[in-house]
Amino acid sequence: MPSMITIAATAVPEHLRGALSRWLLEVTPELYVGTVSARVRDELWTAVAACTGDGMSVLIYPTNNEQGFDIRTAGTRRRRPVDFDGMTLIAMRPEGKETAMRS
Repeated sequence: MPSMITIAATAVPEHLRGALSRWLLEVTPELYVGTVSARVRDELWTAVAACTGDGMSVLIYPTNNEQGFDIRTAGTRRRRPVDFDGMTLIAMRPEGKETAMRS
């Protein structure tokens, strides 16, 4: 069953932005929204995570948990999602301590 997803892709290559715009609407620069199946969502995310490079990307999609959504991230960023007793919270790294992590 299709569900709505949101992808924010900052400082990513132009070809990735073009690929995302084939499946999703670019409602503001670097923010994509659309309704796709879980398979398409996972394939899009695989492509995004592989091409993010020095940029950063975040995927938010609905799932069956307390918050009603899940978060995936790729690239270099200051904020990172952390599981805390079944709830996703955002941990902040000190300025200048950004790391490249995938989740």
